[in-house]
Amino acid sequence: MIATAPPRRKRGAHRKRSTRLIAHQGFLRLWFGQTVSEFGSQITVLALPLAAVLVLHASTFQVGLLTTTGYAAFLLVGLPAGAWVDRVRRKSVMITADIIRALLLASVPIAYSLGVLALWQLYAITFIQGIATVFFDVAYMSYVPGLVGHEHVAEANAKLQATVSMAQVSGPSAAGFLIGLLSAPVAFVANAGTFVVSVLSLFAIREREAPPVRTGDTNLQQEMAEGLRFVLRQPILRMIAGCTSTSNLFSSAITAVSVVFLVRQVHLDASTIGLLTSLGAIGGILGAFSCGLLRRWIGSARIIWVSLVVTGPFALLLPLTRPGLGLIYYAVGMFMFAFGAVVYNVYQASFRQLLCPPRLLGRMNATVRFIVWGTLPLGGLLGGALGSWLGNRNALWVAAIGMNLATLWLLASPLMRMRDTEAIPAEPVDELAVAPAPA
Repeated sequence: MIATAPPRRKRGAHRKRSTRLIAHQGFLRLWFGQTVSEFGSQITVLALPLAAVLVLHASTFQVGLLTTTGYAAFLLVGLPAGAWVDRVRRKSVMITADIIRALLLASVPIAYSLGVLALWQLYAITFIQGIATVFFDVAYMSYVPGLVGHEHVAEANAKLQATVSMAQVSGPSAAGFLIGLLSAPVAFVANAGTFVVSVLSLFAIREREAPPVRTGDTNLQQEMAEGLRFVLRQPILRMIAGCTSTSNLFSSAITAVSVVFLVRQVHLDASTIGLLTSLGAIGGILGAFSCGLLRRWIGSARIIWVSLVVTGPFALLLPLTRPGLGLIYYAVGMFMFAFGAVVYNVYQASFRQLLCPPRLLGRMNATVRFIVWGTLPLGGLLGGALGSWLGNRNALWVAAIGMNLATLWLLASPLMRMRDTEAIPAEPVDELAVAPAPA
């Protein structure tokens, strides 16, 4: 078992951490690095399949396998990643993962310039990068509460989520321009550079984590089981995991069918589809910036289920989409779905971080991520099967209804009797041991 020793803090340290988040230098450096990294990741989202198709002449099935190899990492190492993250300083895990990702992406233009770029290399890069991403994400979610303090967790998550949504709005167009200018393989250099920026930003954070203290022999399987038990035995965490995994299953089915539906049934070109997708991401930005206001109006516990109950039905507009003015159905449906999803993610993630004992944060986050991301590849298969069997429009109906049924998990949970998540007692976040660096 691994415990985390509480740091010794100077007088006034708690008062310093209670200032406004926008003045928190450590968080600002983390936020800056992640902002750059998120925008850079949009390059790879486009460059990877384009390099496979345009340079290596990959088939549709071969390109699809690139996505599968990336998601496979979450299923294969998701649980052990949490146990390992709880054994070491979380910032060091994040730095190591970013360095690995930068080196992997930089290998693509090098191989291309030497004339040896091959499809197997892209599969290997996608898989190894997926593993690094698993470790980074688990460490990242576990690091934030101790860095910013208990009172700023939800605000920090909202700001970080806003960055993701903004990257999804403007990133694809910028990535497309860069790929057109440099070619798909060479454009990987830019994304590798963004991971370097993230590494430098993490090094610049002066708040120090106290090292985890080993209290006896450790057993990886026992540690993984402890994290799994914590999630499955805590009623609200269990219901949140069930809701998110169900929603991901059907939203992944919608994603698998949507582009084919818009091309073949609605007869749209690529630029119009991109515009409609960006409208959804704008909804996510507004959701992130609305989090503070909604929390004051509704409550941080109540907003978790209200966000989905109110916005989920708008997904039923998607199969109503028709050419011309009928595109409004798709635009409004995606906008509201993204708005609700971001608000939900900010507050359910914040709840998990505040509820969990600091020594279990890595395992808790890894377990939840394993459960809720494990349904994504299944959803893609489900969407394809439904589209082939029922037709694309009917497949969207089934997926949209299924996504709304995911809310039943929350409606049957103790969240229905709560206004704020702060009402649930939890071990102090201070035990995560982020202490001010000495002057």
